[in-house]
Amino acid sequence: MFNNLSNINQQQLKVWVEEALAQTKSGNLPTYIPLLAEANPNSFAVVLRSLDNHILSLGDVETKVPLMSVIKPFLLFYLLSKFGNEFVFNIVGKEPSEKPFNSLEQLEADGGWPINPMINSGAIALSSLLPGNTATERCKNFCSWFNNYGICKLFLDENMLASVRSLPNQNNRAIAQKLLESGYIKDAEITLDTYNQICCLSGSIFDVANLGILLVKPPNSEWKKYCLTVQELMTTCGLYEASSRYALEIGIPTKSSVSGIVLGVVPTVGVIVCYSPPLDRQGNSVVGLFLLEVISRNLDSSVFC
Repeated sequence: MFNNLSNINQQQLKVWVEEALAQTKSGNLPTYIPLLAEANPNSFAVVLRSLDNHILSLGDVETKVPLMSVIKPFLLFYLLSKFGNEFVFNIVGKEPSEKPFNSLEQLEADGGWPINPMINSGAIALSSLLPGNTATERCKNFCSWFNNYGICKLFLDENMLASVRSLPNQNNRAIAQKLLESGYIKDAEITLDTYNQICCLSGSIFDVANLGILLVKPPNSEWKKYCLTVQELMTTCGLYEASSRYALEIGIPTKSSVSGIVLGVVPTVGVIVCYSPPLDRQGNSVVGLFLLEVISRNLDSSVFC
């Protein structure tokens, strides 16, 4: 067993990665965003970064990948830092979802109340709170804030955004309309466009690791309480309806995305970021979840220990 990311060496990581990559064929590429459907299923990257800046990496680490739903914990963190707990959680809840991440049925069953910030309804509602008069202005302000504090180079992938817009997501449109009718957002079109744009913010796996460090060691000590809130919601809601199972199997705050990124936050220690496009039926990277479970088990880092 290891007790810190800093104690893992390149050879040990390589052994774990080879074991994880055997899972690739058990997943499938998403089909509802054309550019994601064209991804190389064998593309892979992983970065481990500790708080003492010990960094290990393997694979296509310079590949630029859209963050998609991995942006959701950072959206929550940003808004908490700007407006505080009471304001934000008047808009969105903290309860796990029993339905898929894009479920209109879940939102309707909850009377139009977005049940948590890690599913589409919650993130769409929170997107309406971003400062700015237009979706583009909101996305630019949001991106600049993270590039500054996270020391990273996120950018809006215009090609990915065009791909998202090419097949309008009717489910997300229906979610936005329900949120409008329920009084949680004021403009469905601007809100949905803002959400699409921030999901198409892209960067390398190193950029995602730098962002992840913000959730372990924020630049402002006053924000530590918000980091703990985000970590809690990543643990209970970050992998959608599979969250409770993986909370026990992986045991660290985790967030996945349909682009194939998985971010694991090891409290007080550092972050683990994996990229592998094939997904399970819940929309989580099969290789990424397998690798996080192996690393977490060997680190003995579960929050439930």
